[in-house]
Amino acid sequence: SGLVLVKNPHLDLMEEDVLYHLDLGTKTHNLPAMFGDIKFVCVGGSPNRMRAFAQFMQRELGLAGAGEEVADICGGSDRYAMYRAGPVLSISHGMGIPSISIMLHELIKLLHHAKCRDVTIIRIGTSGGLGIEAGSVVITDTAVDSSFQPRFEQVVLDDVVVRSTELDKDLAEELLACSRDIPDFPTLIGHTMCTYDFYEGQGRLDGALCSFSSEKKLEYLRRAYDAGVRNIEMESTAFAALCGLCGLKGES
Repeated sequence: SGLVLVKNPHLDLMEEDVLYHLDLGTKTHNLPAMFGDIKFVCVGGSPNRMRAFAQFMQRELGLAGAGEEVADICGGSDRYAMYRAGPVLSISHGMGIPSISIMLHELIKLLHHAKCRDVTIIRIGTSGGLGIEAGSVVITDTAVDSSFQPRFEQVVLDDVVVRSTELDKDLAEELLACSRDIPDFPTLIGHTMCTYDFYEGQGRLDGALCSFSSEKKLEYLRRAYDAGVRNIEMESTAFAALCGLCGLKGES
């Protein structure tokens, strides 16, 4: 049916679903009227970047008010920022798996309550490149963990639940085809490695702690490259797992 799925039977027993970190709710807001026609959701770490992206989309789509300030729909919360440009929703998710996971749980419920159909979600963000030209755009085919495996491990109570991190390969190819019309930067498809940390987790030598040598770092990064990794960031495995489980066509 193209509807966004939620896989939580407890939601049906609740009189009201409060999307706390988005400052929205099923009783306080008419979510179908506000969001029912959303077709694209673009998410990224920084609130300022996502505001600028929404303004860019207003101009590109020729919408009324293009060039003017856009309103933060989540203005009552200081956790995330959300902006709308026609059928495009632009949302910040902060840094790291815990932050994007909270936002995605509430975003997915929002799209479900709003009865949105055939939604495409794309994560736009900076990352560290691996063996590629600086300024390249990497379109993720599969998000992998620090062992180069396509999995997201989530501790649920005292169980470790492993979820798939495959992304929509047709969407990846479609985005790559679109990139051929924009010759300003090289674009490629590759694996994205997701880590739990910016410093030691990504092999950086300039953190407050460093427990490895520069030689060990380079050997690890060579193995990552040989496994197909072309960039490194901190959100993609959680993003891929949640989108896949809830029927969202996603790409990072």
